[in-house]
Amino acid sequence: MRYSSQVKPISYLKANAAEVLTNLAEQREPMVITQNGEAKAVLQDVASYEETQETLALLKILALGNQDVIAGKVKPVADVVARLHAKRAST
Repeated sequence: MRYSSQVKPISYLKANAAEVLTNLAEQREPMVITQNGEAKAVLQDVASYEETQETLALLKILALGNQDVIAGKVKPVADVVARLHAKRAST
């Protein structure tokens, strides 16, 4: 995705806020807002933001799991399955 087509100055956002929000929701492409020629913020629709947060959460879980593997904090699958079967049989 190229952000260069979605770069707007803050004055554009101020003058066209409702239109910007509508476009964000419809196009689902983030918009970079500049101030004095420098990128200062990124606007995106709520659905895209939520998807990004969910993706980041999953990546964090994977990274934590990978750290556990590297640290040797793992158990053989057969042991885990046996434990689950034993727990299920006791209930």
